[in-house]
Amino acid sequence: MVADPADSAAVTHALARARLEDLPALTERLMAAIFTDNPEWTDYSPVPREDLWDGCRRYLERILQILSGAVGGPDGDDVAAAIGRRRAEQGVPLEVMLRTFRLGGRIIWEELVDQAHQEHADPDSMLGVATSMWTVIDGLSSTLSTSYRNTELEQVRRDDQRRHALVEDLLAGRARDIAFAQRTAKELDLPPGGDYLAVVAEMQPDGAFALRGHQDALHALHVRSVWQVRADTLVGLVALEQHDKNLVLDALRPLARARVAASPVVRGLAEAGLAHQLALTALGTSSHGVAELVTLEERYPEALLVQSPDLAQRLLESRLGPVLALPVRERDMLLDTLTAWLEENCSTANAAVRLHCHRNTVLNRLHRITSLIGQPLWGRSAYVSLSLALSALRLRDGLRS
Repeated sequence: MVADPADSAAVTHALARARLEDLPALTERLMAAIFTDNPEWTDYSPVPREDLWDGCRRYLERILQILSGAVGGPDGDDVAAAIGRRRAEQGVPLEVMLRTFRLGGRIIWEELVDQAHQEHADPDSMLGVATSMWTVIDGLSSTLSTSYRNTELEQVRRDDQRRHALVEDLLAGRARDIAFAQRTAKELDLPPGGDYLAVVAEMQPDGAFALRGHQDALHALHVRSVWQVRADTLVGLVALEQHDKNLVLDALRPLARARVAASPVVRGLAEAGLAHQLALTALGTSSHGVAELVTLEERYPEALLVQSPDLAQRLLESRLGPVLALPVRERDMLLDTLTAWLEENCSTANAAVRLHCHRNTVLNRLHRITSLIGQPLWGRSAYVSLSLALSALRLRDGLRS
């Protein structure tokens, strides 16, 4: 015969109320079971014994309270949620907590069965008691899991915010404080000293950054790094330690999808802010629309121009202004000739081969440039200023494109 649900509920309430007075003994049973029933699966080392005992007591009490009808539940139960939150903060694995909840459920069930025998309860009603009890255990376990995972997510968010703030402080130069540098290095798992590179990658129009797969590439080389997403750039601080910088750069170059730049090597986290600024300067020497990783060492002349754009514009106008005022076809022809001549170490013969024209043609074009700008093309000062002017022109046109 199937027991009436109302009768089963009444029996459940009565059995649970009778065991509420036995909470201290039940708690000791659960504490013993935790450390004797497959103890290798249990890790409560971060939890003081008094804290664990109190958590077990409150859990067992809540089971009996719900079964007795004294409180509602079990979904969203505040006791299970508080236990889940507390143990997540202490670092107890979730599976350990769920095992403890199952052990507690087993102990309560055994107590209810014993109480039913003492009271000669209808055996048919015990099926309803079992159903109610394991429904409560499942509900409390679900609430525990939800609270535990939500707490973990909150911790991850706090950790991310903490890491973000620490990296921002590094980029702002706070690591010149030795105590801060040592503390930050420990938290970010970075060496406080040794050689570092800063890497900066621009944000592309689609919102993706110009460097992808960089962390996996560096991890494969056993290179430690930390990366920070900023408003329009991705910034990395790479600890070279015993690694050659060219090994790191060679691993990152193929990953560039747009403009990426690296600083020169700097010493320790104390110079992280300087490295970041130098990497940003190097990034400014790279033309939009180009997928490349450039280093400041490769772009020192351009970097000087980027650092002083007004001076670069004045240099360009002073040295090449009359040429730039020509019609486009003649202007480009003369600029190409000047560029080829300078890059061929001022050899008209080599420039002629490069430009597919006669040597005299090159000479005539150079004479035309001399006449236009009113200054000689020969001599160390002329070579330097003309080369810088051409670089300024490339930067201006490249950054406008």
